[in-house]
Order: sequence, then structure tokens, then C-alpha cells
Amino acid sequence: MSKVTLVTGGARSGKSTFAEELAAAKGDKILYVATAKAIDEEMKDRIRRHRERRPETWDTLEQYSGLGAVLPERSRGRDAILLDCVTIMSTNIIFDIPAMQRPDIPFEEMLEAEKVLAAEVEALIASFPDLACDLILVTNEVGLGLVPEYPISRFYRDALGRVNQALGKAADEVYFVTCGIPVKIKG
Repeated sequence: MSKVTLVTGGARSGKSTFAEELAAAKGDKILYVATAKAIDEEMKDRIRRHRERRPETWDTLEQYSGLGAVLPERSRGRDAILLDCVTIMSTNIIFDIPAMQRPDIPFEEMLEAEKVLAAEVEALIASFPDLACDLILVTNEVGLGLVPEYPISRFYRDALGRVNQALGKAADEVYFVTCGIPVKIKG
């Protein structure tokens, strides 16, 4: 039976590095699921640095939606899958919805976007029993700061908080990383 590990923490907490170490300890046959889109020069640079950091033996899948349908098959013959990260995956899913591109988004549209995101996450969680290897998920903890000023920011914080809760409940192990130090909080 495969094990699902969720690694969370703030920005620049060391969570990706820790998750990469967890994956590397499982073997060489790692599938790295990259969820970012190269939308500007800064993101292109981040993606480049992440690619350079990964071992050459790791395969990469650049995808952020429909993962529940593809990961079970892609897990066959692997030592582990590392999905980095749920935060960017969620952002891309939400902002792929045309209504979310408008400057003044009605709250009802935000709720509909969260339903789309929740369905993606539910499908991902439903795939966990069908995985042939361990899965490591990386996500940002976004709920430790001040209440955001703008409605879209509050919506995003709340939606990602609910995603993280669902993944945390479904995961076998959960780590919180702060200052580069992982603390096991579940499992």
C-alpha cells in the first residue's frame, strides 16, 4: 500500500527541499509533478532553478489538473511521486476559469471556482488507494498571517485552507516545515 505524505509550511520555509529529500530517500525512479506555468520571467527562472535542482534520473510531468485520473497509471514502476506544489496547482485551476479573470469578481463566481477546485482535489484524493508508489505533496500554509484586505485574497486563503485540510485528513503523514526544520504533525 502506498503512503501519502503532505509537506506544508510558509513561503521559503524549506518545504520543497525537504520533500525532495523524502523523495530521493525512496529511490531513483521518481516522478516529479510540476504544477507551475511559466507566465513571466520570474516564474521561468523559478522553474529553471527547480529543474536544475532535480536529479537527472527523475522524470517530470508538467500538469496541474486532471491529476486524479493520471497519477495511478503514472505511479506504476516508480519509487515515489512528488507533486510540487498544491498551492500553484490550485491557483492555476481557479484562474483558468474565465470569470476569475475579471477585475471585480462577484462572490458567487468565487464560490463556483472553489467548487471546481474542490472537485479536482476530491478526484486527486480518490486516486490515493490506486497509487502503486508513495506520493509526496507540497503545499503552502497560507492561514497564519493577517486577514487579507481584498475579497479575492480572502477567498483564495480560505479555498486553499480547505484544500489543505482535505489533503491533511487524507494523508498518512503530515510535516510542517519552518526555518528549514521539518516537524512531523501527523503519522
